[in-house]
Amino acid sequence: MSRTWFSQPLETVATWWRIERRDGVSLGFTSHDRDIVFAGLRHRTAPGMVPSAMRKSATLELDTAEISGALSHDAISERDLIAGRFDGASITMGLVDWESLEAESLFAGTIGSVGCEGSQFSAELASLKRRLAHEIVPRTSPTCRAEFCGEGCTLSIAKFTHEAALIGFANERLWVHAAGVTTGDFCFGWIRPVEGPDAGTSLRIRATHEDWLVLERPLSAGNQIGMRVVLKEGCDHTLATCAQRFDNAINFQGEPFMPGNDLLTRYPAAQR
Repeated sequence: MSRTWFSQPLETVATWWRIERRDGVSLGFTSHDRDIVFAGLRHRTAPGMVPSAMRKSATLELDTAEISGALSHDAISERDLIAGRFDGASITMGLVDWESLEAESLFAGTIGSVGCEGSQFSAELASLKRRLAHEIVPRTSPTCRAEFCGEGCTLSIAKFTHEAALIGFANERLWVHAAGVTTGDFCFGWIRPVEGPDAGTSLRIRATHEDWLVLERPLSAGNQIGMRVVLKEGCDHTLATCAQRFDNAINFQGEPFMPGNDLLTRYPAAQR
């Protein structure tokens, strides 16, 4: 864009934020005193949100930014922040002319850690340069490094994703019972409610016990018996599971037979 911002003593300029959560929800906010519609999204007035200084460089050093504000907007609630609905969401920040609707993006990245204290929240933002920090050559490991049904695994996620209804809760909704599923297949998997207060969030299944799925955190109190959920099976990333359960050992992304560091600490034994 050829425009030079803040070149005049008085400017019709406001700050805008656009958040795209992983559950498909897109939210727009602006520091202007009324809503602004541009780029196909209504950016709601949110005068309580304050951007920090944004640092950008031409080097490989990470660009950083931060937003903070009061939990006064209906679109950002303390419950959603605690539930992790904003974790890992993509965010774009920039400037917009509220008269001509000219807009320019100044920062693009993802939301990292989110903090909440009383009626205030803060979120650290990481730029797209973070992807450059990923290791090109993976380290060796006895277990599979690939995400289950992800890149390198090659298994179809649709085959291991199931729809079910919850028929029981226990231990303050930390344990759930789903109809018609073999619980042993879902250890280390995910559960995603499609209705109720937790709709759209994904919770990891950290263990199974008989007919119960043990979640990483409890479901909200508003969930009811009979609510629909989507369940994704899990994998313990061992070669035995990959070969015997999935018949996918050829795509195993690990080195299960490589000697460990304990081999370096052994002393040679004298031969007699």
